[in-house]
Amino acid sequence: MKKILAMSLAILIAFTLSACGGITITPADSGSGTQEETATPAVPTDTPVPDKVQSETPDPASQDEVPSGTIKPAQASASDTDGTKTPGKTNTVSPSAGATTGQKNALQKAHSYLSFSAFSYNGLIDQLEYEGFTHEEAVYGADNCGADWDAQAVEKAKSYLKFSSFSHDGLIDQLEYEGFTHDQAVYGADNCGLEGGSQAVAKAKSYLDFSAFSYDGLVEQLEYEGFSHEDAVNAADNCGADWNEQAAKKAKSYLDLSSFSRNGLIDQLEYEGFTHDQAVYGVEANGL
Repeated sequence: MKKILAMSLAILIAFTLSACGGITITPADSGSGTQEETATPAVPTDTPVPDKVQSETPDPASQDEVPSGTIKPAQASASDTDGTKTPGKTNTVSPSAGATTGQKNALQKAHSYLSFSAFSYNGLIDQLEYEGFTHEEAVYGADNCGADWDAQAVEKAKSYLKFSSFSHDGLIDQLEYEGFTHDQAVYGADNCGLEGGSQAVAKAKSYLDFSAFSYDGLVEQLEYEGFSHEDAVNAADNCGADWNEQAAKKAKSYLDLSSFSRNGLIDQLEYEGFTHDQAVYGVEANGL
């Protein structure tokens, strides 16, 4: 009985040591009745196993394999590092950079006006001020709108010629009245296609459309408008007026305003430049 317990205890100890890696027990030959203990050294646990050594430095992830939840940093381009800008992406400074809101609005309004009408520098400022902009805002708009004031004078001159006739000097005066400088006005008159002779004829006809003139009276009026004497005479010669009928119209206009005797009206018509025969015709055409 004691032998059996001793053998059981030995076997238990042997299994325990074997599980701990310390001793391997070889069972005794059943014939000898003795036990042989052979100790096998345990393999150190901190010694790496060949072919299974883990690298202490993991392989770097490729640029396209960014872990989920991380932000891939933007790659700096050469244009961001060498101080140059990519063509087409440079930030250009506009004329309104650093301007107040009022100045920017004045500039926008100036562009709007110039898109459909011609203005002088001073005329544009006046118009912007009329729109309620301050003087400083209006000046900013005129200074930064990019207008060519000589070209504006030409356009303004052409616009006048579309609805009226002017002499060269008369057109210069009109452009100066619009705020253009003398040089700008001269440039406009010189480059708008103005033809003195034809303008004088057209001006003569426009006068005769709303009033009656004698030949000499029409020449004087055209010269007053700035036409040369030659242009004025040529216009009076070619305006197609019937001077007798002009005397009759002038006589009627006088009679509509006041009372005249026959001789008094004849004298008035002659004072207006009509010949004696034209004056007589005019008076008799009105029943005197």
